[in-house]
Amino acid sequence: MTYAAPSQISNARESRFWDRVAPGYAKRPVADQATYERKLDITQSFLTRDMDVLEFGCGTGTTALIHAPHVNHVLAFDFSAEMISIAEHKAQDQGIDNVSFVQNRIEDFEPPSHRYDAVLAMSILHLLKDPRAAIAKSFDMLKPGGMMFSSTVCLGDGMRWFKPIAMVGGALRLLPHILFVKGSELEEMFRDAGFEIDQSWRPGPRKGIFIVARKPG
Repeated sequence: MTYAAPSQISNARESRFWDRVAPGYAKRPVADQATYERKLDITQSFLTRDMDVLEFGCGTGTTALIHAPHVNHVLAFDFSAEMISIAEHKAQDQGIDNVSFVQNRIEDFEPPSHRYDAVLAMSILHLLKDPRAAIAKSFDMLKPGGMMFSSTVCLGDGMRWFKPIAMVGGALRLLPHILFVKGSELEEMFRDAGFEIDQSWRPGPRKGIFIVARKPG
């Protein structure tokens, strides 16, 4: 008899959670449209038509598809097969053919070093068990001078009260794994990986922190 490792069981549960919520997630409007558009504008100010971009934790592909006309190609992946299916249908409906959607995890992704011009990690780092490793891998896969853009909910800043709720919700499989990290700790992870932080913007006290980081050229 073959037994699954605890990590495999945990990953399968996480995947099923996101598959289950994907249809509702796709229909849900952006909570703060003005802030989202500002992040898009900042990101696009760094993008050029010859860039190859990677986005991990792409969800249903909205951000990748918005940026697609401004770059050469986007490889976007997500843990959830259902999220990727929805993203592929959106790309077809919009007639966008320079985005490749695949099911994968940043932990399992094995890119060549110095391959991408930009990496996007939007609303994903706080859902990873090891965001430090993901940031370090992003640094390695970027070309010298490449950019990383991330938006992260930092629940360690003033929302510690939510931690027991998250733990119970996770045990009942009602919530995914959630990391309680502070904004200062996240910035430190980027610097430890070798990044220089160009911008660090939080539009409100309980808003996600938007970081623009550069790999030195």
